[in-house]
Amino acid sequence: MVRKNHRFTLAARPVGMVKPTDFAYEEVEVPELADGQLLVKVQYLSLDPAMRGWMNDAKSYVKPIALGEVIRAIGIGRVIESRHPRFAVGDHVSGLFGLQELALSNGEGYVPIDPTLGPLPVMLSTLGMPGLTAYFGLLEVGKAVAGDTVVVSGAAGAVGSVVGQIAKIQGCRVVGIAGGLDKCRYLVELGFDAAIDYKSADVKAQLREHCPKGINVYFDNVGGELLDIALTQLAMHARIVICGAISQYNNTTPARGPANYMSLLVNRASMTGMVVFDYAERYTEAVRAMAQWMAAGKLRSREDIVFGLDKFPETLQKLFTGENHGKLMLELA
Repeated sequence: MVRKNHRFTLAARPVGMVKPTDFAYEEVEVPELADGQLLVKVQYLSLDPAMRGWMNDAKSYVKPIALGEVIRAIGIGRVIESRHPRFAVGDHVSGLFGLQELALSNGEGYVPIDPTLGPLPVMLSTLGMPGLTAYFGLLEVGKAVAGDTVVVSGAAGAVGSVVGQIAKIQGCRVVGIAGGLDKCRYLVELGFDAAIDYKSADVKAQLREHCPKGINVYFDNVGGELLDIALTQLAMHARIVICGAISQYNNTTPARGPANYMSLLVNRASMTGMVVFDYAERYTEAVRAMAQWMAAGKLRSREDIVFGLDKFPETLQKLFTGENHGKLMLELA
């Protein structure tokens, strides 16, 4: 039987905001499986700000997506055919499937998923890469401990919302920065001690009010001006976690660097970049801990699900306009 696969490939390097013409929607035949291969029917695909950086022809922690290559994306799916010793038909797996309906692979990097731990969308969000990023970024890089004041930018996003909740579980005071009153109200519902609307508030004054003893941990998903402001509010020996810089991804001019970096010297602070893939051997540990917190009602998950692979180009833009509420993903037929 000849199987047809639909997929998105990179047609052009984006300049500024991504456009539909940067991508090509293709129909291709799926070849027969060879020994050691498996075929996955993709069910959910994660849309992440990092995807924008992967499209640039620039050095990063992973190689750029090549022109004509399937757009890189993490997903969850079900094995529908297998000639691989570790994966059986019916297994649920997660991996870098790419923006496509069917993923043919040798299984490298694929991990089994236990659907009894939570719904599949949650396994791609709070119990998936965003949650893992939050867990290791806050606890291993940020070294947050009880009594710390933790400030999170992009706090209503998939990573930021989990960072704040884990910080509360650890006994920290948590302040979130987000865009819009609805998102700020959501953060308070999650248990954040305060939420700052960067679109309407004086962020520097608000940080001074809500962090009277300074910021012990700043978890940065935004970069740019917000990072610069946070640098002026550091406590002694503060830790800054550089997770992302969504405000800079669509720049057509050089990225804005931190002008107030001398605060690191004055406060003997540190600023460290983190990539979740560095903690791959400990993923199971983190998923188990977060699943227990969810079962106890201490950790909540929120997904923004759009149906249809063909909706990818316009849905990706929601990440950069702030329209999404929760973890943005595609559900495939």
